[in-house]
This record gives sequence, C-alpha cells and structure tokens, in this order.
Amino acid sequence: LGGVGGPILEICVSRMRRVVMDAEASCRFVGLSASLANAKDVGDWMGVKSSNLFNFSPKVRPVPLDTHLVSFEVNNFSSRLLAMGKPLYNAIRRHSTGKPALVFVPSRRQAQLTAIDLMTYASNGMDDDFDSFLKAGSEAALEAILGQIQESALAQVLAAGIGFVHKGMPARDRARVEGLFRDGVVGVLVATADMCWELDAPTHFVGVVGTESYDGKEQRFVDYSIADMLCMVGKAGRPGRDATAKAVVMCHAPKSQHLRKLLFDPLPIESHLDSYLHDAFMSEVCIKTIENQQEALDYLTWSFMYRRLTKNPIYYGLQGVSQDFLGEHLSDIVETVLGDLGESKCVDLDEESGDVSALNLGYIGSNYYLAYSTVELIAASVTEKTKSRGIIEILSASSEYSTLSMRSGEEKQLRILSRGLPYVNKEARWSDPNNKALTLLQCYFERKPLGVDLKQDQDVVVEGAVKILQAIVDVVATNHWLKPCLEAMEVSQMITQGVWKRDDQLKQIPWFTDDIIKKARAKGVTSPFDILELEDDVRGEILNKYGDESREMSEIAAFCNSFPTVEVGVEVVDEDDITAGDPFRVSVKLAREVDEDEDDDEEPEEVGKVVSKAFPKDKVESWWLVLGDPSTNKLYTVKRTTLAETASLNLDSYAPEDPGEYELKLYLMCDSYLGVDQEFDVKISVAVGEDGSEDDDDMDEEK
Repeated sequence: LGGVGGPILEICVSRMRRVVMDAEASCRFVGLSASLANAKDVGDWMGVKSSNLFNFSPKVRPVPLDTHLVSFEVNNFSSRLLAMGKPLYNAIRRHSTGKPALVFVPSRRQAQLTAIDLMTYASNGMDDDFDSFLKAGSEAALEAILGQIQESALAQVLAAGIGFVHKGMPARDRARVEGLFRDGVVGVLVATADMCWELDAPTHFVGVVGTESYDGKEQRFVDYSIADMLCMVGKAGRPGRDATAKAVVMCHAPKSQHLRKLLFDPLPIESHLDSYLHDAFMSEVCIKTIENQQEALDYLTWSFMYRRLTKNPIYYGLQGVSQDFLGEHLSDIVETVLGDLGESKCVDLDEESGDVSALNLGYIGSNYYLAYSTVELIAASVTEKTKSRGIIEILSASSEYSTLSMRSGEEKQLRILSRGLPYVNKEARWSDPNNKALTLLQCYFERKPLGVDLKQDQDVVVEGAVKILQAIVDVVATNHWLKPCLEAMEVSQMITQGVWKRDDQLKQIPWFTDDIIKKARAKGVTSPFDILELEDDVRGEILNKYGDESREMSEIAAFCNSFPTVEVGVEVVDEDDITAGDPFRVSVKLAREVDEDEDDDEEPEEVGKVVSKAFPKDKVESWWLVLGDPSTNKLYTVKRTTLAETASLNLDSYAPEDPGEYELKLYLMCDSYLGVDQEFDVKISVAVGEDGSEDDDDMDEEK
C-alpha cells in the first residue's frame, strides 16, 4: 500500500468497497502486512471490524530473529562496500557455520565481487578449520553442473560452495544456482537487492551489504525502501528447522539510528494516491462514476488517504485538522486535478456548474491504460505532416518510459550506442529515461547487440510501444489526418518485427542474414511467399548453412507459413444514393488463405499468432481498415479488427460537403508484418443534398 503500486491497490480496494456498499452486498477482504503502527486506520479503510484485526509486534515471528546492525564510517560508496567484505565473511562463519547464508548486495557487479571476496577469504586460510562453503561429498555431482554454466566467474565460485544470482543472468544458470542452494550443495548465495521479492531461497542467515543503490535518473544513491528492507531481513529463518535465525545489516554510520528504528519498530503506512489522481479521475469520468466535482469529493472519502489526512496533516500538506480545513484541502485537490485534465482536453469541465464529462482523448487514455500526460503529449505533438521519425520521437517521449531505470555508467554506453543512429536528440541529457527509450528503440530496429541490462530495458520499451502506437492512431484519427495515421501503423509493423520500414522485407524472416537475403534476391525472391514456392534444391542452395531438420529451418518455415494472405472484397452500399454531407457506408469482407493440406494428425497452428524473432513476447496480429483521400490527406474512418479466417465489417462515414466525383482509397494495414498491406480504389459519386436543392430553387426564384 505504501509502495510503487500502492495507489492502484488503494483505488481497487476503495472502489470495491463502494460497489459492495451501493449493491448492499457482502464481500470479504483479506489483508496481509508487516507490523504497522496504524493498522487500525488500514482496517477501518478496508471495513474490517476490530475483532477481525490482528496486529503483532515485529518480534513475533515463526522463527525468532536476532538482527545485528553494523555501521561503517567510510564515506565513499565503493570503498565502503569493499570494507564490508571481511566483516561479512566473519559474520557468516560466526552465525551460520554449516547452515545456508543469503547475502543481498546493491548491484549485479557487486554480487560477483562479493562472491569472489568470500571465496578468497575462505581459501586463504583465514580459518584453520574451514576452507570451503561446499557441502562435503557433493564434488562429483557439482562437477557435472559446472560444465553447463555459461559464466566463467560463476563456475569458479560455485566450486567453492558460493553462488550469485541477478536478473540479468541466463535463466538456466539462475535456476541451477538457486537449486544448488536449496539442496544445500552451496552454502552461500549472493543476490541483488531487486530480487528480494521473487527469490525462493530458505536460509538461516541473511546479510545485507549496503542499504542504498544508485539511481541514474536522479544521479544519486537512494536508500532501499522499508518494504524491501523488511523483505530481505525476513528471508532469515526456516520454520521447523531453525530454532533461531540471524540477520546482519551493514550500513553507512549516519544512517544506523534511522535503520534501527525502521527495522525494530512498527511504522505508520501512508497513502500516495495524490500522485496518481489524474489518471484515476480520468478513468472514473469515462465510466461516469464521477460526473461532477461533488462526486469527485465523495470518491476521495472512500480512500485510505482520506483517513490519514487528519492523522498526519503535515505529511499531506494540510493546514489544520478541522472539517473546514479538510474540506478546503479536498476541494483544492479536486479542482486542481480536474482543471489539469480539462487543460489537457481529456475531460470537459464546466466551471460554473462543476459538471465534468469525458472527451475523446480521455476515452483513448483510459482504454489503453495510458497516463493522461501521454495522451496530452500525443495530441500536442502530432500534426498532419508527421512522418515516422516524429511518431518514434513522440512514442519514446511518453510518460510510460519516464520510469526506466538508469544505472551507473549507462550514460556512456548510450552515447556510444547512439553513434550512427538516424535520430539523436542532441538537446536531451543521456541520463533522461525518455532519451534512453529513443536510443533503445533505434538499436532494436538496427538489431544492435546489447548487454543484458540494456536488453531487458529494451524489451520493456518494445512491449509498451504497442498500446501507445494504437493510441497514436486513434488520436490522429480524431483529427482526420490520413498520412500520419498510416505512418503510425507502419511504425507498429517495425516494432513487431524489429526492422526499419526501409529495410528489405525479407529481413523479417528469422535467421535471414544480409548474405542470405542477397542470395534470395538473386533467385528472384521478393517476399516470404516466394520462399515457399521455390524448388527444394533452389531453397536449399539459399539456406545451405542450415540443416533441413535444424531449429533455424523450422523457424523459417513457421514464419513463411504464418505470413498472412488476405483476400478483400469492397462494396459501396447504395452507391447511387450518396448525397453531400450525409452518411454513407463501405462494406468490406476479409478472407484469410488457410493451408488446407495440413496433416490431420498435426496440431494446427494458432491462426493469427505472430511469428517474430525480435518481439519479446507472444502477440496476435491485428488489422486496420482505413478509408481516406490521399489527395487531400483526409481520413474518413478507421477500424481495427482481428482476423481468424473471415470477417465482414462496415465502414461508416460522412460524404464530402461538395457534390462531385471522389476517388478514395481503402487501405488494409497489418500491425505486425511488413509487405502485406493492400490498398483499393473506392469511387463515390456525391449528389446534391436535399438542403442544397432547396437553396438552388430559392436562388432561381429570386432571379
């Protein structure tokens, strides 16, 4: 509740309570937490009776925990971590001989360094009765595993009974190391602090080496959250196996008293809903839960923040605790938030009556679960002349990417990676997460190799880009601009396949290198369809570096078989009765070509599932139908759909105001593949409307 996802949790619980109350129904809430100083406030917010509220002292644990706090006077961060190495080894030997020990460190680099330090201290004869953390008699079993470990440093320390894990290591290596620790083969496991919530490693001893980590966005070291600290220390103790558990926290001396209070005393938990209210109000206005300022005030009274305002007024900026001060403070919040949403064109606010209603931008942001600031940015940045470069820059500047982690030294890496990229924002700082997103997107299209950390960040950027691009299409469509709409759809194809739109479309095919593409072009291959039509010997000549039964050939075949072929039928409904300014309809029928020669014994492939070696997760293709006039850059209508085998859709729009002949275009655009888009001529004849005829008659009479 007090963490990063706290506002969302608070909104969900508050909303459920309100729904249950309005429906006069019953609902059970079960909340779990660490020891709290204000547990009653949390219970009251959740509607929990005092008889059902249980709050225990931090000392009450299944296994009693003995926690030691060790402080260091060294001011330099790296030097301080170095000074903690030997005391950590001594603490493990003193408190956890023959029992598992889990150590948390700030970074991935430090995880490896700490493991090597522990191995060095153990092997240098610091203890005459001890030379390894390895379980006796397990050398033979471990030897077979060491040959499968990809990282040489990890294999070296594992031989001494010490392992380290972090989020950037190969999944198989991580699973093996954690398994060896759980089985007791290795006695010490060093992990990064960001893994504390997901690590399943029962242990007797926990060591926390340093209590802060570097935040590249803020350009400083920041303390671990109290929730993370309690989670790390709480890993100590194996119920049923340990009589007591041990934990040692090593920290900078000036922070020792503060940490002592955090670890040994229950603390109050506070709400952070005020930082998330814009997006919450936008969603509630869209579903008409909030239709005026008074309902917005009522909405806040269900929140946990409302219960804490008078209990901790200074924290929330409240001037007093009386009802007058409380009402004025909440009114200011509501007016500010709704005012900001009104300025961003997400809602329409009537300042006199206080009524509020959702506008198109608000519906788009709520539908795609985007921040209101992102939708505002899109609407303010896109123009009728926006090209793919503008789309990519708007995409990377979205608020969703402002929380990308910035690690120490990444500014230099990003600066090096940006060399040779077509779009470089020279005015932006390299510590800016949005500039990082722009660089990683272009590296994705260029298929540049990245380190483990940056590759994971790139996956986050690419996955999040899909819904933002769909929102860009919708925002552009509200302005009836055809060309930027098509540009955004082409960027969506680039995102899915990891190529530039100027690249050869054969580059989409898995394992197709520049050399293979050159060979294929020499044989007359222009699209993935042609690969399937080639004679076996010709295809083998092009792909001779891969065996017929290889994984590469299997993935190439899967892509070519999934590459969609769609037949399109277009009909203008009542084409002889279209009058100026009146609605008209274009009926479209889609039919996907499906391979009917598949063996009945074979499991059919999922129709519409995208095959992409670049995209980091599974995806189902979507299709846009776009009706527009390229000569005037006017978009009449757009509709998005999925396609299994067949589909029938109606595109409704309004005819031009001026009578005459119009040559429109119907575009079928895929969001996942390059080279499958189609366009068709749609000719309409617009006659003079009834109002126009009456006007002409009146003019004749006057003459």
